[in-house]
Amino acid sequence: MLTKDKIIDECIEVLNRKEVKHEFKKMMAPLIELILKDIYPYIYLSVIFVVLSFLLILGIFILLLRNKHFIKTNK
Repeated sequence: MLTKDKIIDECIEVLNRKEVKHEFKKMMAPLIELILKDIYPYIYLSVIFVVLSFLLILGIFILLLRNKHFIKTNK
């Protein structure tokens, strides 16, 4: 168990170095760009649905406020 812990500690120590982190980020950048390129249409579609949903809820809220005001004036 002692050697296993030492190996794990050494791996963590190596991974915590700045140059290793920088190289890892540099190596993963093309992969991340590729993934983002593939999911951009879904992100845009999600944003459009959120905005559309907000506008519909806002419209319903305004209609409810108008209806409530109309009921109060008739009484």
